Amino acid sequence: MQNSRSTNTQNTLTTFLFCCFLVPFSLFAQTKTVITGKVLDGETSEGMPFVNVYFKGTNIGTTTNFDGYFSITSTTPTDSLVASSIGYRPKARPVVKGKTQEINFNLLPDAQKLEEVTVSAKRENPAWDILRAVVRNRKKNDAQNSLQAYEYDRYSRVELNADNLSEGMSKKKLVRKIIAAIDSIGKLTDEDGGRVVPMYISEELSKYYHRKNPEKTTEIVYKSKATGILLDNNGFMSQVIATTFQSYNFYDDWLKILNKDIVSPIADSWRQYYDYTLRDSLVTVAGVPCYEIKFKAIRPQDLAFTGIMWIEDSTFALRQIDVKLGKEANMNFIEKVKIQQECVKVGKDFGYLPSRTRVLIDVAEIKANSAGLLVKSYVSCKNFLGDRPLETDFYKERRTVAPDAKELSEIYWEQNRHDSLTKQEKQIFQMVDTIKKLPIVRSYVEVIDILINGYKRFDKWSLGTYINTFAYNNVEGARLRIGFRTGNELSRKVRFEGYAAYGFGDRRFKYRLQTDYMIAKRPWTQVSLIRTDDLNQVAFFSEVFKDNNMDFTQNDAIFRAFTVWGNIERRRPFLHQKNEMIFMSEMFRGFTQKIGIVQQKITPLFPFQYIDTQGDKNLKEAFRTTELLFESRWAVGENAFRDGFSRLSLGTNNRPVITFQYVMGLRGLLGSDLSYHKFFFRWTHNARLGGWGRTFYTIYASYIPTTLPYPLLETHLGNQSPFFNRFSFNLMNYFEFISDRYVSLNLIHNFEGGLFNRIPLLRRLKWREVVIANVLYGSVQAENFDLIVQTDPRQKPFQSLGKDPYVEVGYGIENIFKFLRITAFHRLTYLDRTNAKSFGIRASVHVKL
Repeated sequence: MQNSRSTNTQNTLTTFLFCCFLVPFSLFAQTKTVITGKVLDGETSEGMPFVNVYFKGTNIGTTTNFDGYFSITSTTPTDSLVASSIGYRPKARPVVKGKTQEINFNLLPDAQKLEEVTVSAKRENPAWDILRAVVRNRKKNDAQNSLQAYEYDRYSRVELNADNLSEGMSKKKLVRKIIAAIDSIGKLTDEDGGRVVPMYISEELSKYYHRKNPEKTTEIVYKSKATGILLDNNGFMSQVIATTFQSYNFYDDWLKILNKDIVSPIADSWRQYYDYTLRDSLVTVAGVPCYEIKFKAIRPQDLAFTGIMWIEDSTFALRQIDVKLGKEANMNFIEKVKIQQECVKVGKDFGYLPSRTRVLIDVAEIKANSAGLLVKSYVSCKNFLGDRPLETDFYKERRTVAPDAKELSEIYWEQNRHDSLTKQEKQIFQMVDTIKKLPIVRSYVEVIDILINGYKRFDKWSLGTYINTFAYNNVEGARLRIGFRTGNELSRKVRFEGYAAYGFGDRRFKYRLQTDYMIAKRPWTQVSLIRTDDLNQVAFFSEVFKDNNMDFTQNDAIFRAFTVWGNIERRRPFLHQKNEMIFMSEMFRGFTQKIGIVQQKITPLFPFQYIDTQGDKNLKEAFRTTELLFESRWAVGENAFRDGFSRLSLGTNNRPVITFQYVMGLRGLLGSDLSYHKFFFRWTHNARLGGWGRTFYTIYASYIPTTLPYPLLETHLGNQSPFFNRFSFNLMNYFEFISDRYVSLNLIHNFEGGLFNRIPLLRRLKWREVVIANVLYGSVQAENFDLIVQTDPRQKPFQSLGKDPYVEVGYGIENIFKFLRITAFHRLTYLDRTNAKSFGIRASVHVKL
């Protein structure tokens, strides 16, 4: 159809040139009528999407975009333009033929169609019977469940704009320069007429494939175009943004929006969250009779929608839905979320999929004299094919971007995008590119980039991280550190990174150097060479935190700061020289294999001696090890993106992540003093518990059958800082317990306001409840105690758990002032240990929507 449009355009141009030589310009100029405008809801004054706008008595027409704007051009117009939408009175406006003009509409609800059914106390709500039928037929109507496979062409567009600029912010030098640059191209406004500053825009054309059994999906992006401040066309975050707002399936019980679970109005538990009103049973959608049902959240603070949906009367399938989530809901910084979706049948007899989806997310100003953020997404799907499953190998990659995907030609996009852009939308690309070139904007972008990533970028490399630049402790004294890393601009195959540090107290230089080489992109395979010579601490020398995905130092910057500050002698510091060669490959989606060889020397800086039972039986202080490492990580259904050497997981759709690791120490290899075996297992999972929030839990287990010096056993992570850390036992002291075999459970449950939303005095605060439980069973075989020389006869060199488990429980409130969590902990066991505390408070910062 688009090729036909292109051919028609060329024919029209030829005719135009020919006529220039034969007839006066005024004669043929009137044959082209161009109309732009906007359709508003007459009651709310908000722009209306999906409104049909057409010339009366013809098939020439278009539909409004998410904001209610439209554009229509014709050489054969009639004298009237009509706007019509389900549930509203159609309205016609006169047209001046042959002119470029603006026509706006205000549509009012249809009084006859809004005669809602009154439900008496003796009569059941008539909408309920329809909802029951929707739920009964949900699996059949949801193409993801009813079809063996499907595929379709997809076009998507995402915009990020700053809006609601305060008067004070508009007067700032940076903003004034941006506004001036925008005004040189055109003026951009929101649906209320307020000024909007574009920050990012992208377009994509792709092919999407889904298979039911085994469940697999893949998307092949064959053309893309993006530009933005802090983002680019090939960037890591551009891929994430492009997919974040694409898939909303209302047949699921819960919709994930901005990492929040929003209950669907056709979920199994619909009666617990929504009130329904049957507005009309004679509405026609795409020529099909539908029930029109209005719904709203029973409790405005719940994460539930308000809106209207249209249910097909014969199949009880969802054909169209228009929902809104207001600022009353328990979400931070969100003024509103709007989703409009149309669905079509893609199977022969059943199975429906969205054909068009529009999303708007309006983020409020975080503070006075700031700006809000307006996110707009549009997804169009067509050319559906059902029940044609492909070979499972075809779905190996979750998302593939073609090598020649970058396409900047506007002519190409005009011919291939599913819908035409308005004049404003076309100007956004030019506006963003103009803003990016402003010197003052580039300066601010650099500062923001440093704050987010911790590195100062140069041409092909970066300097950082600033948070580790300075520290002070009682072993090193003042510690200065500077690091670097190379970027994709230098090479997309090789990356260098590292740091150098110096302690003015111990007068030692420390460093770390790492080289990563990418062997292949598909399957992702890389090899890393790492050399480290730095200070470490037995209290934090744990197998649990060596994996990059679970490293506490990567997830809690505040807690990390306490590991290199203050009195580190009590944490048993040691000099750590380490050489690593690690090979990693994602054998197939979600399954990663790691193989490595690690050689290290540990020189304790605290009183320590052990009996070398594997050697000459003499006493030793320092020791060397050489070990082979084998690790398998399986994340079923994981959605992840890679950009060079960076990887971001978007979750596993409520499936667990399983990690198994085996380490074998080899005495005599590269000077190693010890032979040993270590086994480690981790199970990480999160699950929705209906309307009572989401539970995150991790099960750890480890077994070390070999007799070893205790720095090589498992030191359970304590926390004597005032800050909460999810991977630690928050009332356990540093270096309090060591195990050579153990199993533990870390559990956090977020109620997401499920309790406080029901209490009138608390619901306005939008506080959220959280409960925590940490349980640890562990022990140490007697031989490991006998191995260590006891320097203090009054005290064992280290402690282990007895028959009872270590148990601590916590409860707290998060979202205090929208960022603070306060958690109270109770330690229930081993209260007789030295300096054990039965109660403690931990604080943490969580900026969550």
